[in-house]
Amino acid sequence: MPTSSPLLECVPNFSEGRRSEVVQAIWNTIAAVPGVRVLNLHMDADHNRSVITFIGPPEAVEEAAVQAAKVAADLIDMRQHKGEHPRIGAADVIPFVPLDGATLDDAVQVARRVACRLAEEVGLPVYLYGAAAQRPDRRCLATIRRGGYEALVEAIQHDPQRAPDVGPARLGPAGATAVGARDFLIAWNVFLTTNDVRIAERIARAVRHSSGGLRGVQALGMLVDGRAQVSMNLTDFRHTPLPRVMEMVRREAARYGVLVERSELVGLLPLDAVLDTAAWYLQLDALSSEEIIETHVWRYRCALSEEKLT
Repeated sequence: MPTSSPLLECVPNFSEGRRSEVVQAIWNTIAAVPGVRVLNLHMDADHNRSVITFIGPPEAVEEAAVQAAKVAADLIDMRQHKGEHPRIGAADVIPFVPLDGATLDDAVQVARRVACRLAEEVGLPVYLYGAAAQRPDRRCLATIRRGGYEALVEAIQHDPQRAPDVGPARLGPAGATAVGARDFLIAWNVFLTTNDVRIAERIARAVRHSSGGLRGVQALGMLVDGRAQVSMNLTDFRHTPLPRVMEMVRREAARYGVLVERSELVGLLPLDAVLDTAAWYLQLDALSSEEIIETHVWRYRCALSEEKLT
């Protein structure tokens, strides 16, 4: 049913992808907050990382994020953590995304409150990124995570440029946390038919925006589950749609004599991105949600529910 309350999405990334009991404890903590609905879990042993997607009103999402970070800080020791993905802490990244009825400014306000609470209630060093950043050089998450947890151990104490926005300038076993606000992002991994990670790294360099590739694409090459993987974040899927990225990855892979084996999502993606992909490959230039049967089923059920309430 439609709701009059604004909704935020939160997609925290936790530095644990191998101990299911730890991830379940974090999930349970989030799900226990009234008003919050957990939508998705992506758990990856090679990355040693889990991503949980949940939504709710701003106050509920704020509380769930804080409580989840507390559990992660208690159960995850970064001194023992190893994994393929860049990270700086147990509750590594906590982004807030505006959904129905919410604005990016709403997400910024929640992000900044959560940052202060984590510093005060948990004693975590916290960096603000994205739209919530208080310094221009920290809008980019990759800048904050440069060198990972290991490099930050010393840098946070001795380099003023690496000092946190709030919280202590030292790392404990739970490390640090980056808290931010952003628009919708598609996290997407493409696996290649090779175990040569150098090929994935070259493809990542070709497609990512910062090295001259596609706008709004962040990419890394790594070895996951015995396959070279191009791990990507698409920060502007409307300007650079999924099929355009996939075709470029395929063309670059062909240069090295390999193919795309499969791909996977980390978290969720919006219907518009699916429609863009279908329109591209099927050449349905005018495709819209009005031609999707589930759109009309949803409206029908909502109309019935509203009738029962009147």
